[in-house]
Amino acid sequence: METEDMTVHKTGTTTVGLVTTGGVVLAADRRASLGGRFVSNKQSQKIEHVHPSAAVTMSGSVGGGQAFIRRLRSEADLYEVRRGEPMSMEALARTAGHLIRGTASMPLLGGVDEEGPRVFEIDGAGGVLEDTYAASGSGTSLATGALERLYHEDLTLSEGVSVAASAVDSAMERDTASGNGITVARITAEDVTMESYDSLTEVH
Repeated sequence: METEDMTVHKTGTTTVGLVTTGGVVLAADRRASLGGRFVSNKQSQKIEHVHPSAAVTMSGSVGGGQAFIRRLRSEADLYEVRRGEPMSMEALARTAGHLIRGTASMPLLGGVDEEGPRVFEIDGAGGVLEDTYAASGSGTSLATGALERLYHEDLTLSEGVSVAASAVDSAMERDTASGNGITVARITAEDVTMESYDSLTEVH
């Protein structure tokens, strides 16, 4: 994720999401950079709680990401007030796709509804794809390689935390726009909890 200034930035960050038997895990690095070359913040929050049982990752500019989060959270809150129940994950993902359309961001949405734990990739054209695991940002290829090695459908929630953190850590080894620790969100039908770690060894 990159801080705002007057220059044009490339998207830089690494975020991952995966489905487990007990819920969804989202993970992201904590580095904010200027064009992937200068580290401007080492404690950037790239996962946000947007729904009673869902969270979303951010990449791209800080201002754009924060505006997207505010609008998505408002839409989810308004839906719940009007309908008396939270949005389904599919409806939330479609709303996110509509809000992000036309930007360079590629957030991941993870949450739990009556269909169980779910992860969605959302692209800047408004496309929404559901999968059991996904990665986004400049470290995508590195994180995906780790996920392909480590992921299996019978992961528990705690095992999923280790896998997601390992995938982000793999990207931080080589991607200069990713680094400075890992934030992990555990998402269940009851709540969303987040913790930050300075290194992978703290996760295990």
